[in-house]
Amino acid sequence: MKLKKQVTVCGAAIFCVAVFSLYLMLDRVQHDPARHQSGGNFPRSQISVLQNRIEQLEQLLEENHEIISHIKDSVLELTAHAEGQPAPPRHPPNSSWALPPESRPSFLSVSPQDCQFALGGKGQSPDLQMLAVYSLLPFDNQDGGVWKQGFDITYEPNEWDAEPLQVFVVPHSHNDPGWIKTFDKYYYDQTQHILNSMVLKMQEDPRRRFIWSEISFFSKWWDNISAQKRAAVRRLVGNGQLEMVTGGWVMPDEANSHYFAMIDQLIEGHQWLEKNIDPDSSTDIFCHMMPFYSYDVPHTCGPDPKICCQFDFKRLPGGRINCPWKVPPRAITEANVAERAQLLLDQYRKKSKLYRSKVLLVPLGDDFRYDKPQEWDAQFLNYQRIFDFLNSQPHLHVQAQFGTLSDYFDALYKKVGIVPGMKPPGFPVLSGDFFSYADREDHYWTGYFTSRPFYKSLDRVLETHLRGAEILYSLALAHARRAGADSRYPLSDYALLTNARRNLGLFQHHDAITGTAKEAVVVDYGVRLLHSLSSLKRVIINAAHYLVLGDKDAYRYDPAAPFLSTDDTRLNQDSLPERTVIKLGASPRFLVVFNPLEQERLSVVLVLVDTPHVRVLSEEGQPLPAQLTAQWGSATNVVPDVYQVSVLARLPALGLRVLQLQKSFDGQAVLKSSVRLYLHGRDLPVRKQEAVPVHVFPTAPDDFCLENQHLRACFSGHSGLLQSLRRAGEEREQRVSSEFLVYGTRTSKDKSGAYLFLPDGEAKPYTPKEPPVVRVTEGPFFSEVSSYYQHVQTVVRLYNVPGVEGLSLDVSCLVDIRDHVNKELALRFSTDIESEDTFFTDLNGFQIQPRRYQQKLPLQANFYPMPAMAYIQDMQSRLTLHTAQALGVSSLSSGQLEVILDRRLMQDDNRGLGQGLKDNKRTCNRFRLLLERRATANKAQDGRPVSFPSLLSHITSMHLNAEPLVLPVAQEKPAPPALRSFMPLAATVPCDFHILNLRTLQAEDDSLPSAEAALILHRKGFDCSLEARNLGFNCTTTQGKLALPSKAVAEEQEEDEDAGTGEDAAGCSKAVPSPWDGAARAERRCSQGLRSRRPPGSSRAPPSFQSRHSRPCWTCPRTWRLMLSAAGPGTRPQSHETASSTPGAGVNTGSWAMGTTPALTGPGAWSTWWQRGCGHRRWCAGPGTPTCASWSSEGHEAVPRPSLCACSKGRQRRALLLPHRAALGPWRSGRGWADTMGGFPPPRDHSSGRGAVLLPQAAGVALVIKTEQDYMGLLNLFL
Repeated sequence: MKLKKQVTVCGAAIFCVAVFSLYLMLDRVQHDPARHQSGGNFPRSQISVLQNRIEQLEQLLEENHEIISHIKDSVLELTAHAEGQPAPPRHPPNSSWALPPESRPSFLSVSPQDCQFALGGKGQSPDLQMLAVYSLLPFDNQDGGVWKQGFDITYEPNEWDAEPLQVFVVPHSHNDPGWIKTFDKYYYDQTQHILNSMVLKMQEDPRRRFIWSEISFFSKWWDNISAQKRAAVRRLVGNGQLEMVTGGWVMPDEANSHYFAMIDQLIEGHQWLEKNIDPDSSTDIFCHMMPFYSYDVPHTCGPDPKICCQFDFKRLPGGRINCPWKVPPRAITEANVAERAQLLLDQYRKKSKLYRSKVLLVPLGDDFRYDKPQEWDAQFLNYQRIFDFLNSQPHLHVQAQFGTLSDYFDALYKKVGIVPGMKPPGFPVLSGDFFSYADREDHYWTGYFTSRPFYKSLDRVLETHLRGAEILYSLALAHARRAGADSRYPLSDYALLTNARRNLGLFQHHDAITGTAKEAVVVDYGVRLLHSLSSLKRVIINAAHYLVLGDKDAYRYDPAAPFLSTDDTRLNQDSLPERTVIKLGASPRFLVVFNPLEQERLSVVLVLVDTPHVRVLSEEGQPLPAQLTAQWGSATNVVPDVYQVSVLARLPALGLRVLQLQKSFDGQAVLKSSVRLYLHGRDLPVRKQEAVPVHVFPTAPDDFCLENQHLRACFSGHSGLLQSLRRAGEEREQRVSSEFLVYGTRTSKDKSGAYLFLPDGEAKPYTPKEPPVVRVTEGPFFSEVSSYYQHVQTVVRLYNVPGVEGLSLDVSCLVDIRDHVNKELALRFSTDIESEDTFFTDLNGFQIQPRRYQQKLPLQANFYPMPAMAYIQDMQSRLTLHTAQALGVSSLSSGQLEVILDRRLMQDDNRGLGQGLKDNKRTCNRFRLLLERRATANKAQDGRPVSFPSLLSHITSMHLNAEPLVLPVAQEKPAPPALRSFMPLAATVPCDFHILNLRTLQAEDDSLPSAEAALILHRKGFDCSLEARNLGFNCTTTQGKLALPSKAVAEEQEEDEDAGTGEDAAGCSKAVPSPWDGAARAERRCSQGLRSRRPPGSSRAPPSFQSRHSRPCWTCPRTWRLMLSAAGPGTRPQSHETASSTPGAGVNTGSWAMGTTPALTGPGAWSTWWQRGCGHRRWCAGPGTPTCASWSSEGHEAVPRPSLCACSKGRQRRALLLPHRAALGPWRSGRGWADTMGGFPPPRDHSSGRGAVLLPQAAGVALVIKTEQDYMGLLNLFL
């Protein structure tokens, strides 16, 4: 209606202007001075006067037409803007393309509290900061004697007289899910035998212990064993003999993995354990460090490997392996046990001197150990004889036994006299990480940060598709179930999701994403990744098909003829993607564009078509501006009959936008780009297309620049590489020059390999045989410079788009070094930023770690992993390099950033792989280069051991890693059913919130989905000292609060609870539309019977859940539960029964404050159980005296101890909060105890009318598991 009024007003304005113009013309004719001057000379002059008047009239009419045309254009623009369409660009003569001002001005509101969020952690300050430790250590590599990397350890024999030494020997077998052999080969050759023997041998003696980590192997074995053996495993877990540690799908790499994939593989492992084993579980960030060279037996009992190797009883004489120190182990007998035990105890005592307590952890295992029954007997029987002897000698003051990690940490907590999960007194808090590693001499493990970058890139592509598929599947399934159409929806797609999760998880293994496996194993990983990528595209297609249908009843799932297709394909596991060419005919072709981000975005969407005669329309049929560009197959050859069409589209958050492509011969339908091709004196044939003008120049140009409304980028005419940047409104040009460099490797015995980076000195400039071909493309929505070298093709693109995408440079490098020998190709940016020796890199895409170039260390020691970004800064500027794949990065001089693009190495580096890196692929590395001005900066802030990206930088990274996904409608004709854009969010998500995932959980049949889903939120800390103008955001920050619908209610009718209560007879009904639907509002409705009387056992609904009916609505006595548990220090559950919950303890919207004082101040993890029911029992577990929380509509009763509460019937709903930096402790978090989440359930604040969720002050991730048959929503977390 508002739009119609605007059009009416503008139409009236056109009419008025036209009438007024005609009036002016007539007035000028009547008052023309020439008429009075002509007098009576009518015959001679009248013709010329009349002619002049006609010319004047024609000129006035032409001006009038121009005015009317401009008004019409304005009306069309106004109409388009009212529908959210961007305005078309203009190209003034002798000038660059320009976009009109945004019709929808962006806004960004950041409160001061949000600026302090990142730096305002209330945890304990660290005692040790690794950056400071690096500055203090001399790194002089002295010979430590038997402990080569350490020092001589001495002790007094009576040190343990008052407090005996307690030793826990922890048997383990490290099983790599792929390295020298493939995952399946390892399983069939070794892993299954290890686990089969484990079940038998552990039952022979209850004193035996064993720990296991890799659930990928364990689940495969579980699927192939009998029910009897499964029961035996559960008994071993139950009595503490077998313990699952970490419980992830794999033991992930620390350097290259992104935190999405790390969390996802952890969830996959934990979900499997919960369903199949259901063990007691706890989390803790109290860390133990292994001080010696390796985790194998010779380097774990003490400082002397020559002695420790003698107690690896797999190496007994006659076996396949022996001790390199030439002293073999001896079987333990009554005759030698005293001497052998004393020798081993000496090592235990020396090792214990490195720790603060007299509780000692001694791992006993290695890669694929215990694969034969003989080793189980050799290790367990001989060690038990030693333990029996030591424990029988009081004068030795030692207690030795087999143990698990829980045994060790429980004993340690007991020794220091505190409740497990609390911070032990006297133990330091450490901040930072331990990169970069060297195992000996100057052999730094910094090469694998880049090794096999093709698969590092493919990993990130799969990760993005998995997240998109998870979200769309969850939304489509919720809508289908609500509409009663789940029988027609392909629930079987869930099996594809599960397989993709597991393959992505498998690739996070520390020999997979690292690029350090054998070539055949890499191919196996690649096939798995490609298979899952294809499966995820199918899941996305099916979900998008259902969600965009205007008439859901028209949905038909046909696996043989999918409704949508994808815009690219990969022929093989080592192929780059090839874009699909859309064929246009008489009928329009429809596109569905998916935006994986939780923020609306204005983006350039690129498709390939077979004709230049094309126009793009919106869903409503309104024309959209588009850019036509040639598709180049090489530096000088255009691909015939293929054209790029780039359309500027506004895409809804997490939504699907419908667009149309039509064949049109209207020359104004698309805006053509222009191309300048510089051959640098090379005699090369050029293939052109008539539709797109190409101007060929035989020589190199002068330096040239591209610019948009935000940024000006200048390039070298000779190299085509970037030279400088200038932000709009600034006079000073910032030098940002790029160049390619080459590292060689040493000529000595030790050379670079898959793990090690051992360069032969500083990098040398890359010198190709011939000068590059440089191609400059300029268009209305983007302009780019392509430079073709022998081994690398680089494209620097500048988007002419308001907001995020126009504020940075898009950089891609297509690398092919397959003819190199022992070379590594690097890209270096050199600037005049005075960064000195400091730069910043991310850890797993989750946080930023300051780095310092250490002059006392070799060049290779100063490289660090860069999974997501790196930046340098001074008091005025910050330059950030965002990456779409993990690579190695450094800053070797002030103002420099350098990234290794690919490595080709011909030899092994003696770390067990047995191969070099000779299977290189054509690899496309993608980056975003962002230059920001620091508005408020000071040295005190820069000196802190933490740093944060700006809000713009966070969103730029997400734009790079989550590009819009284009899904063409597969059928060309007949016309498809009516399609409607899908916009799931009813409200804007705060700018600093990231929806990491919305993950449907598995049912009892793990190939099918349950009614549960996991929502993972990340509240990001950001730096407010960087200028925030014209960012293009349409959102605010909200101090960690996420709005909930005030009447959103989730119910579940559980037959075992409802039976016999008369609830259904009472007539309780519900209508709970999804809040993902912008038009939907959740409400509770009650039947006339419920409004007239209160059913037995029911309670009055809390005020927030009152119906909009005139009378109050009574709620049925169904179960409402939400269990919250922090991933801080954990607890070991102990059974304790309590009374049942009060019927009527209700759920109230308001502020759900997670992490505000005093919510997170106590020890341990916290949890809360809500129940509305009729006398069901429940029990709680926790340290001390566990108690259950009781909730009511008035508030929350405090709980004195952390509790873990459960109900004897029904399922559990869980919310897991991972604190920022702390909860990712196993993944090398930047802070330890300082960010521990504490021990009390959160208080409730009822001051606001709307519901909210407040993420903790130091929190980064919240995982919410929700249950509801027909209702799922982002904004309603009370499920």
